[in-house]
Amino acid sequence: MNAHWVLTIICKDQPGIVHAVTGAIVAANGNITESSQFSSDDTGRFFMRLQIESNSPRNHLEANLSKVVEQYDMEISLDEVGRKLKTLVLVSKSAHCLNDILFRQRAGLLPIEIPAVFANHADLASLAEFYSIPFEAHEVKDAGSKAAFEHLLRDYINSAGIELIVLARFMQILSPEFVAEFAGRIINIHHSFLPGFKGANPYAQAHSRGVKLIGATAHFVTADLDEGPIIEQNVVRVDHGDSKDELVSVGQDVESKTLTQAIRWFAEHRVLLDGERTIIFS
Repeated sequence: MNAHWVLTIICKDQPGIVHAVTGAIVAANGNITESSQFSSDDTGRFFMRLQIESNSPRNHLEANLSKVVEQYDMEISLDEVGRKLKTLVLVSKSAHCLNDILFRQRAGLLPIEIPAVFANHADLASLAEFYSIPFEAHEVKDAGSKAAFEHLLRDYINSAGIELIVLARFMQILSPEFVAEFAGRIINIHHSFLPGFKGANPYAQAHSRGVKLIGATAHFVTADLDEGPIIEQNVVRVDHGDSKDELVSVGQDVESKTLTQAIRWFAEHRVLLDGERTIIFS
């Protein structure tokens, strides 16, 4: 039976890359079933994503690619198509994003495995229990308890082999040290308005200012708050007839949709980092 692999490549852009890679795949009895590539004029880097069927074992494919990887100084990732990424979800009190993630994961619509949900409040314990997902709540009230919580998270992430960390309306700021340790592996969802409303009750602020667009942005977490590389954005038009509660409902829907799309693309190895922006092979 043929194995199905997903291969991603990042390297300096130069002639001959595609020819060399495809040649190595053919030599390993591989058949390319999907291919995307992009050359960045801004950074001079080359990005490629391939899906490959092959009746050869993984080590044979890796051996054939190794000379090309060395020749072009490539960063590569090779994984099984559809393998479920171990994903830790962090939450506070809002249920909409967590509910959407857990429903889609159980329905087989997200290629992830969720071994646990961690929170700084116990409000969503029953929701996790409904989906038979272990739930842990740890109060974060000062610098000491925050450091202890991050230490606990760090230990769990490393011991459980967590590959992706999702902030599903987790209303805590992670320390720069934690963010740096798991750079490129933490995804956050943020409401996006024009103008940007910060602080408490953003939807009430949006309603009082008569916003016409409500949106959401899923992005990687960096030390610069809400300024990490963007993975996905969506927007919905609203008008003066929408109540504050209706704006909240619209906003929650678009947040959930945007976050789950970002998770899916990440789990399918469709998100590659190019400095402060992302390359998305959707």
